[in-house]
Amino acid sequence: MQWNPYMGVYAEVEVYQTWHNLKDRYPRLAVGLGNFDGVHLGHQKLIRELVADAKKIGGHSLVFTFHPHPTAVLDPAIAPPLLLTQERKEDMIARFGVDVLVRAPFTADFSRTEPEDFIAGVLCAGLGARVIVVGYNYTFGFQGRGTAALLKECSEKYNYELHVIPPVIIDGRAVSSTLIRELLKAGEVAKAAQYLGYFPFLEGVVVAGDRRGTALGFPTANLEPDGKVLIPANGVYSVRVPLDGDTFLGVANIGVRPTFCGQNKRPNIEVHLLDFQGDLYGKYLQVQFIRRIREERRFASPRELIAQIKQDILMARGIIL
Repeated sequence: MQWNPYMGVYAEVEVYQTWHNLKDRYPRLAVGLGNFDGVHLGHQKLIRELVADAKKIGGHSLVFTFHPHPTAVLDPAIAPPLLLTQERKEDMIARFGVDVLVRAPFTADFSRTEPEDFIAGVLCAGLGARVIVVGYNYTFGFQGRGTAALLKECSEKYNYELHVIPPVIIDGRAVSSTLIRELLKAGEVAKAAQYLGYFPFLEGVVVAGDRRGTALGFPTANLEPDGKVLIPANGVYSVRVPLDGDTFLGVANIGVRPTFCGQNKRPNIEVHLLDFQGDLYGKYLQVQFIRRIREERRFASPRELIAQIKQDILMARGIIL
């Protein structure tokens, strides 16, 4: 089955919060290492290689990752916003047919583990890894001193096979979570989708708003996403929203609604679904961002805003470009 990030899980994965003695339960492990935030095209290539390697050795595939993100523990002030919640990341990894996922707690004490001690104690003594799969730029251990080169150097000593996945290059740029964050911060959701392999999305519960959209003739759902997940740049976007077995096109506004609220209000996310009738309050929605239509701006009057919203809707439908 072709992988679809928006579908429900069709593969079971065993999740553990420790690596200790897993080699006794899974005696032939292929282990993939990384953070996997975004589960982008580079991650997808690594995970597919991991699953294939596990089948070759007649064993199980295991993804080893940390939670929370190491930077959130070591230097919270510069920790990057997430592309996915932990739950959604694990859900998406599972869909590739991974057998086991280790969500190891990351602590300041663990950060002081020397790279070779990580290889010997975690990968070999704990997991008994037969194959290890990493990205070309993977680092680990104290101060990130462990590299793919060190894993290769230790492979004969600890009796495992190493596969290093080269970068996925699109438009001359290596796919990375950092690049995708930059694109989303600039509102370039269509470009980000090329590197992700799917449309970027936000998920959350629909909460009560001030019903100003309804008064204008365009009722909106106010979304409350996870506060740690990166929100694209302020602006107006064409979106699609799966709901009750159907998918609706829509227009989403991210920002401060300057026509009514000035510039001091905390940014919010409003979605107007096209051709939808019904109450969305309390529902959990996933909003998939297709492209940015325009920047958010202030209008001289509600009438001018209404005229612009009508244009936005035509663009979202693809009637005008």
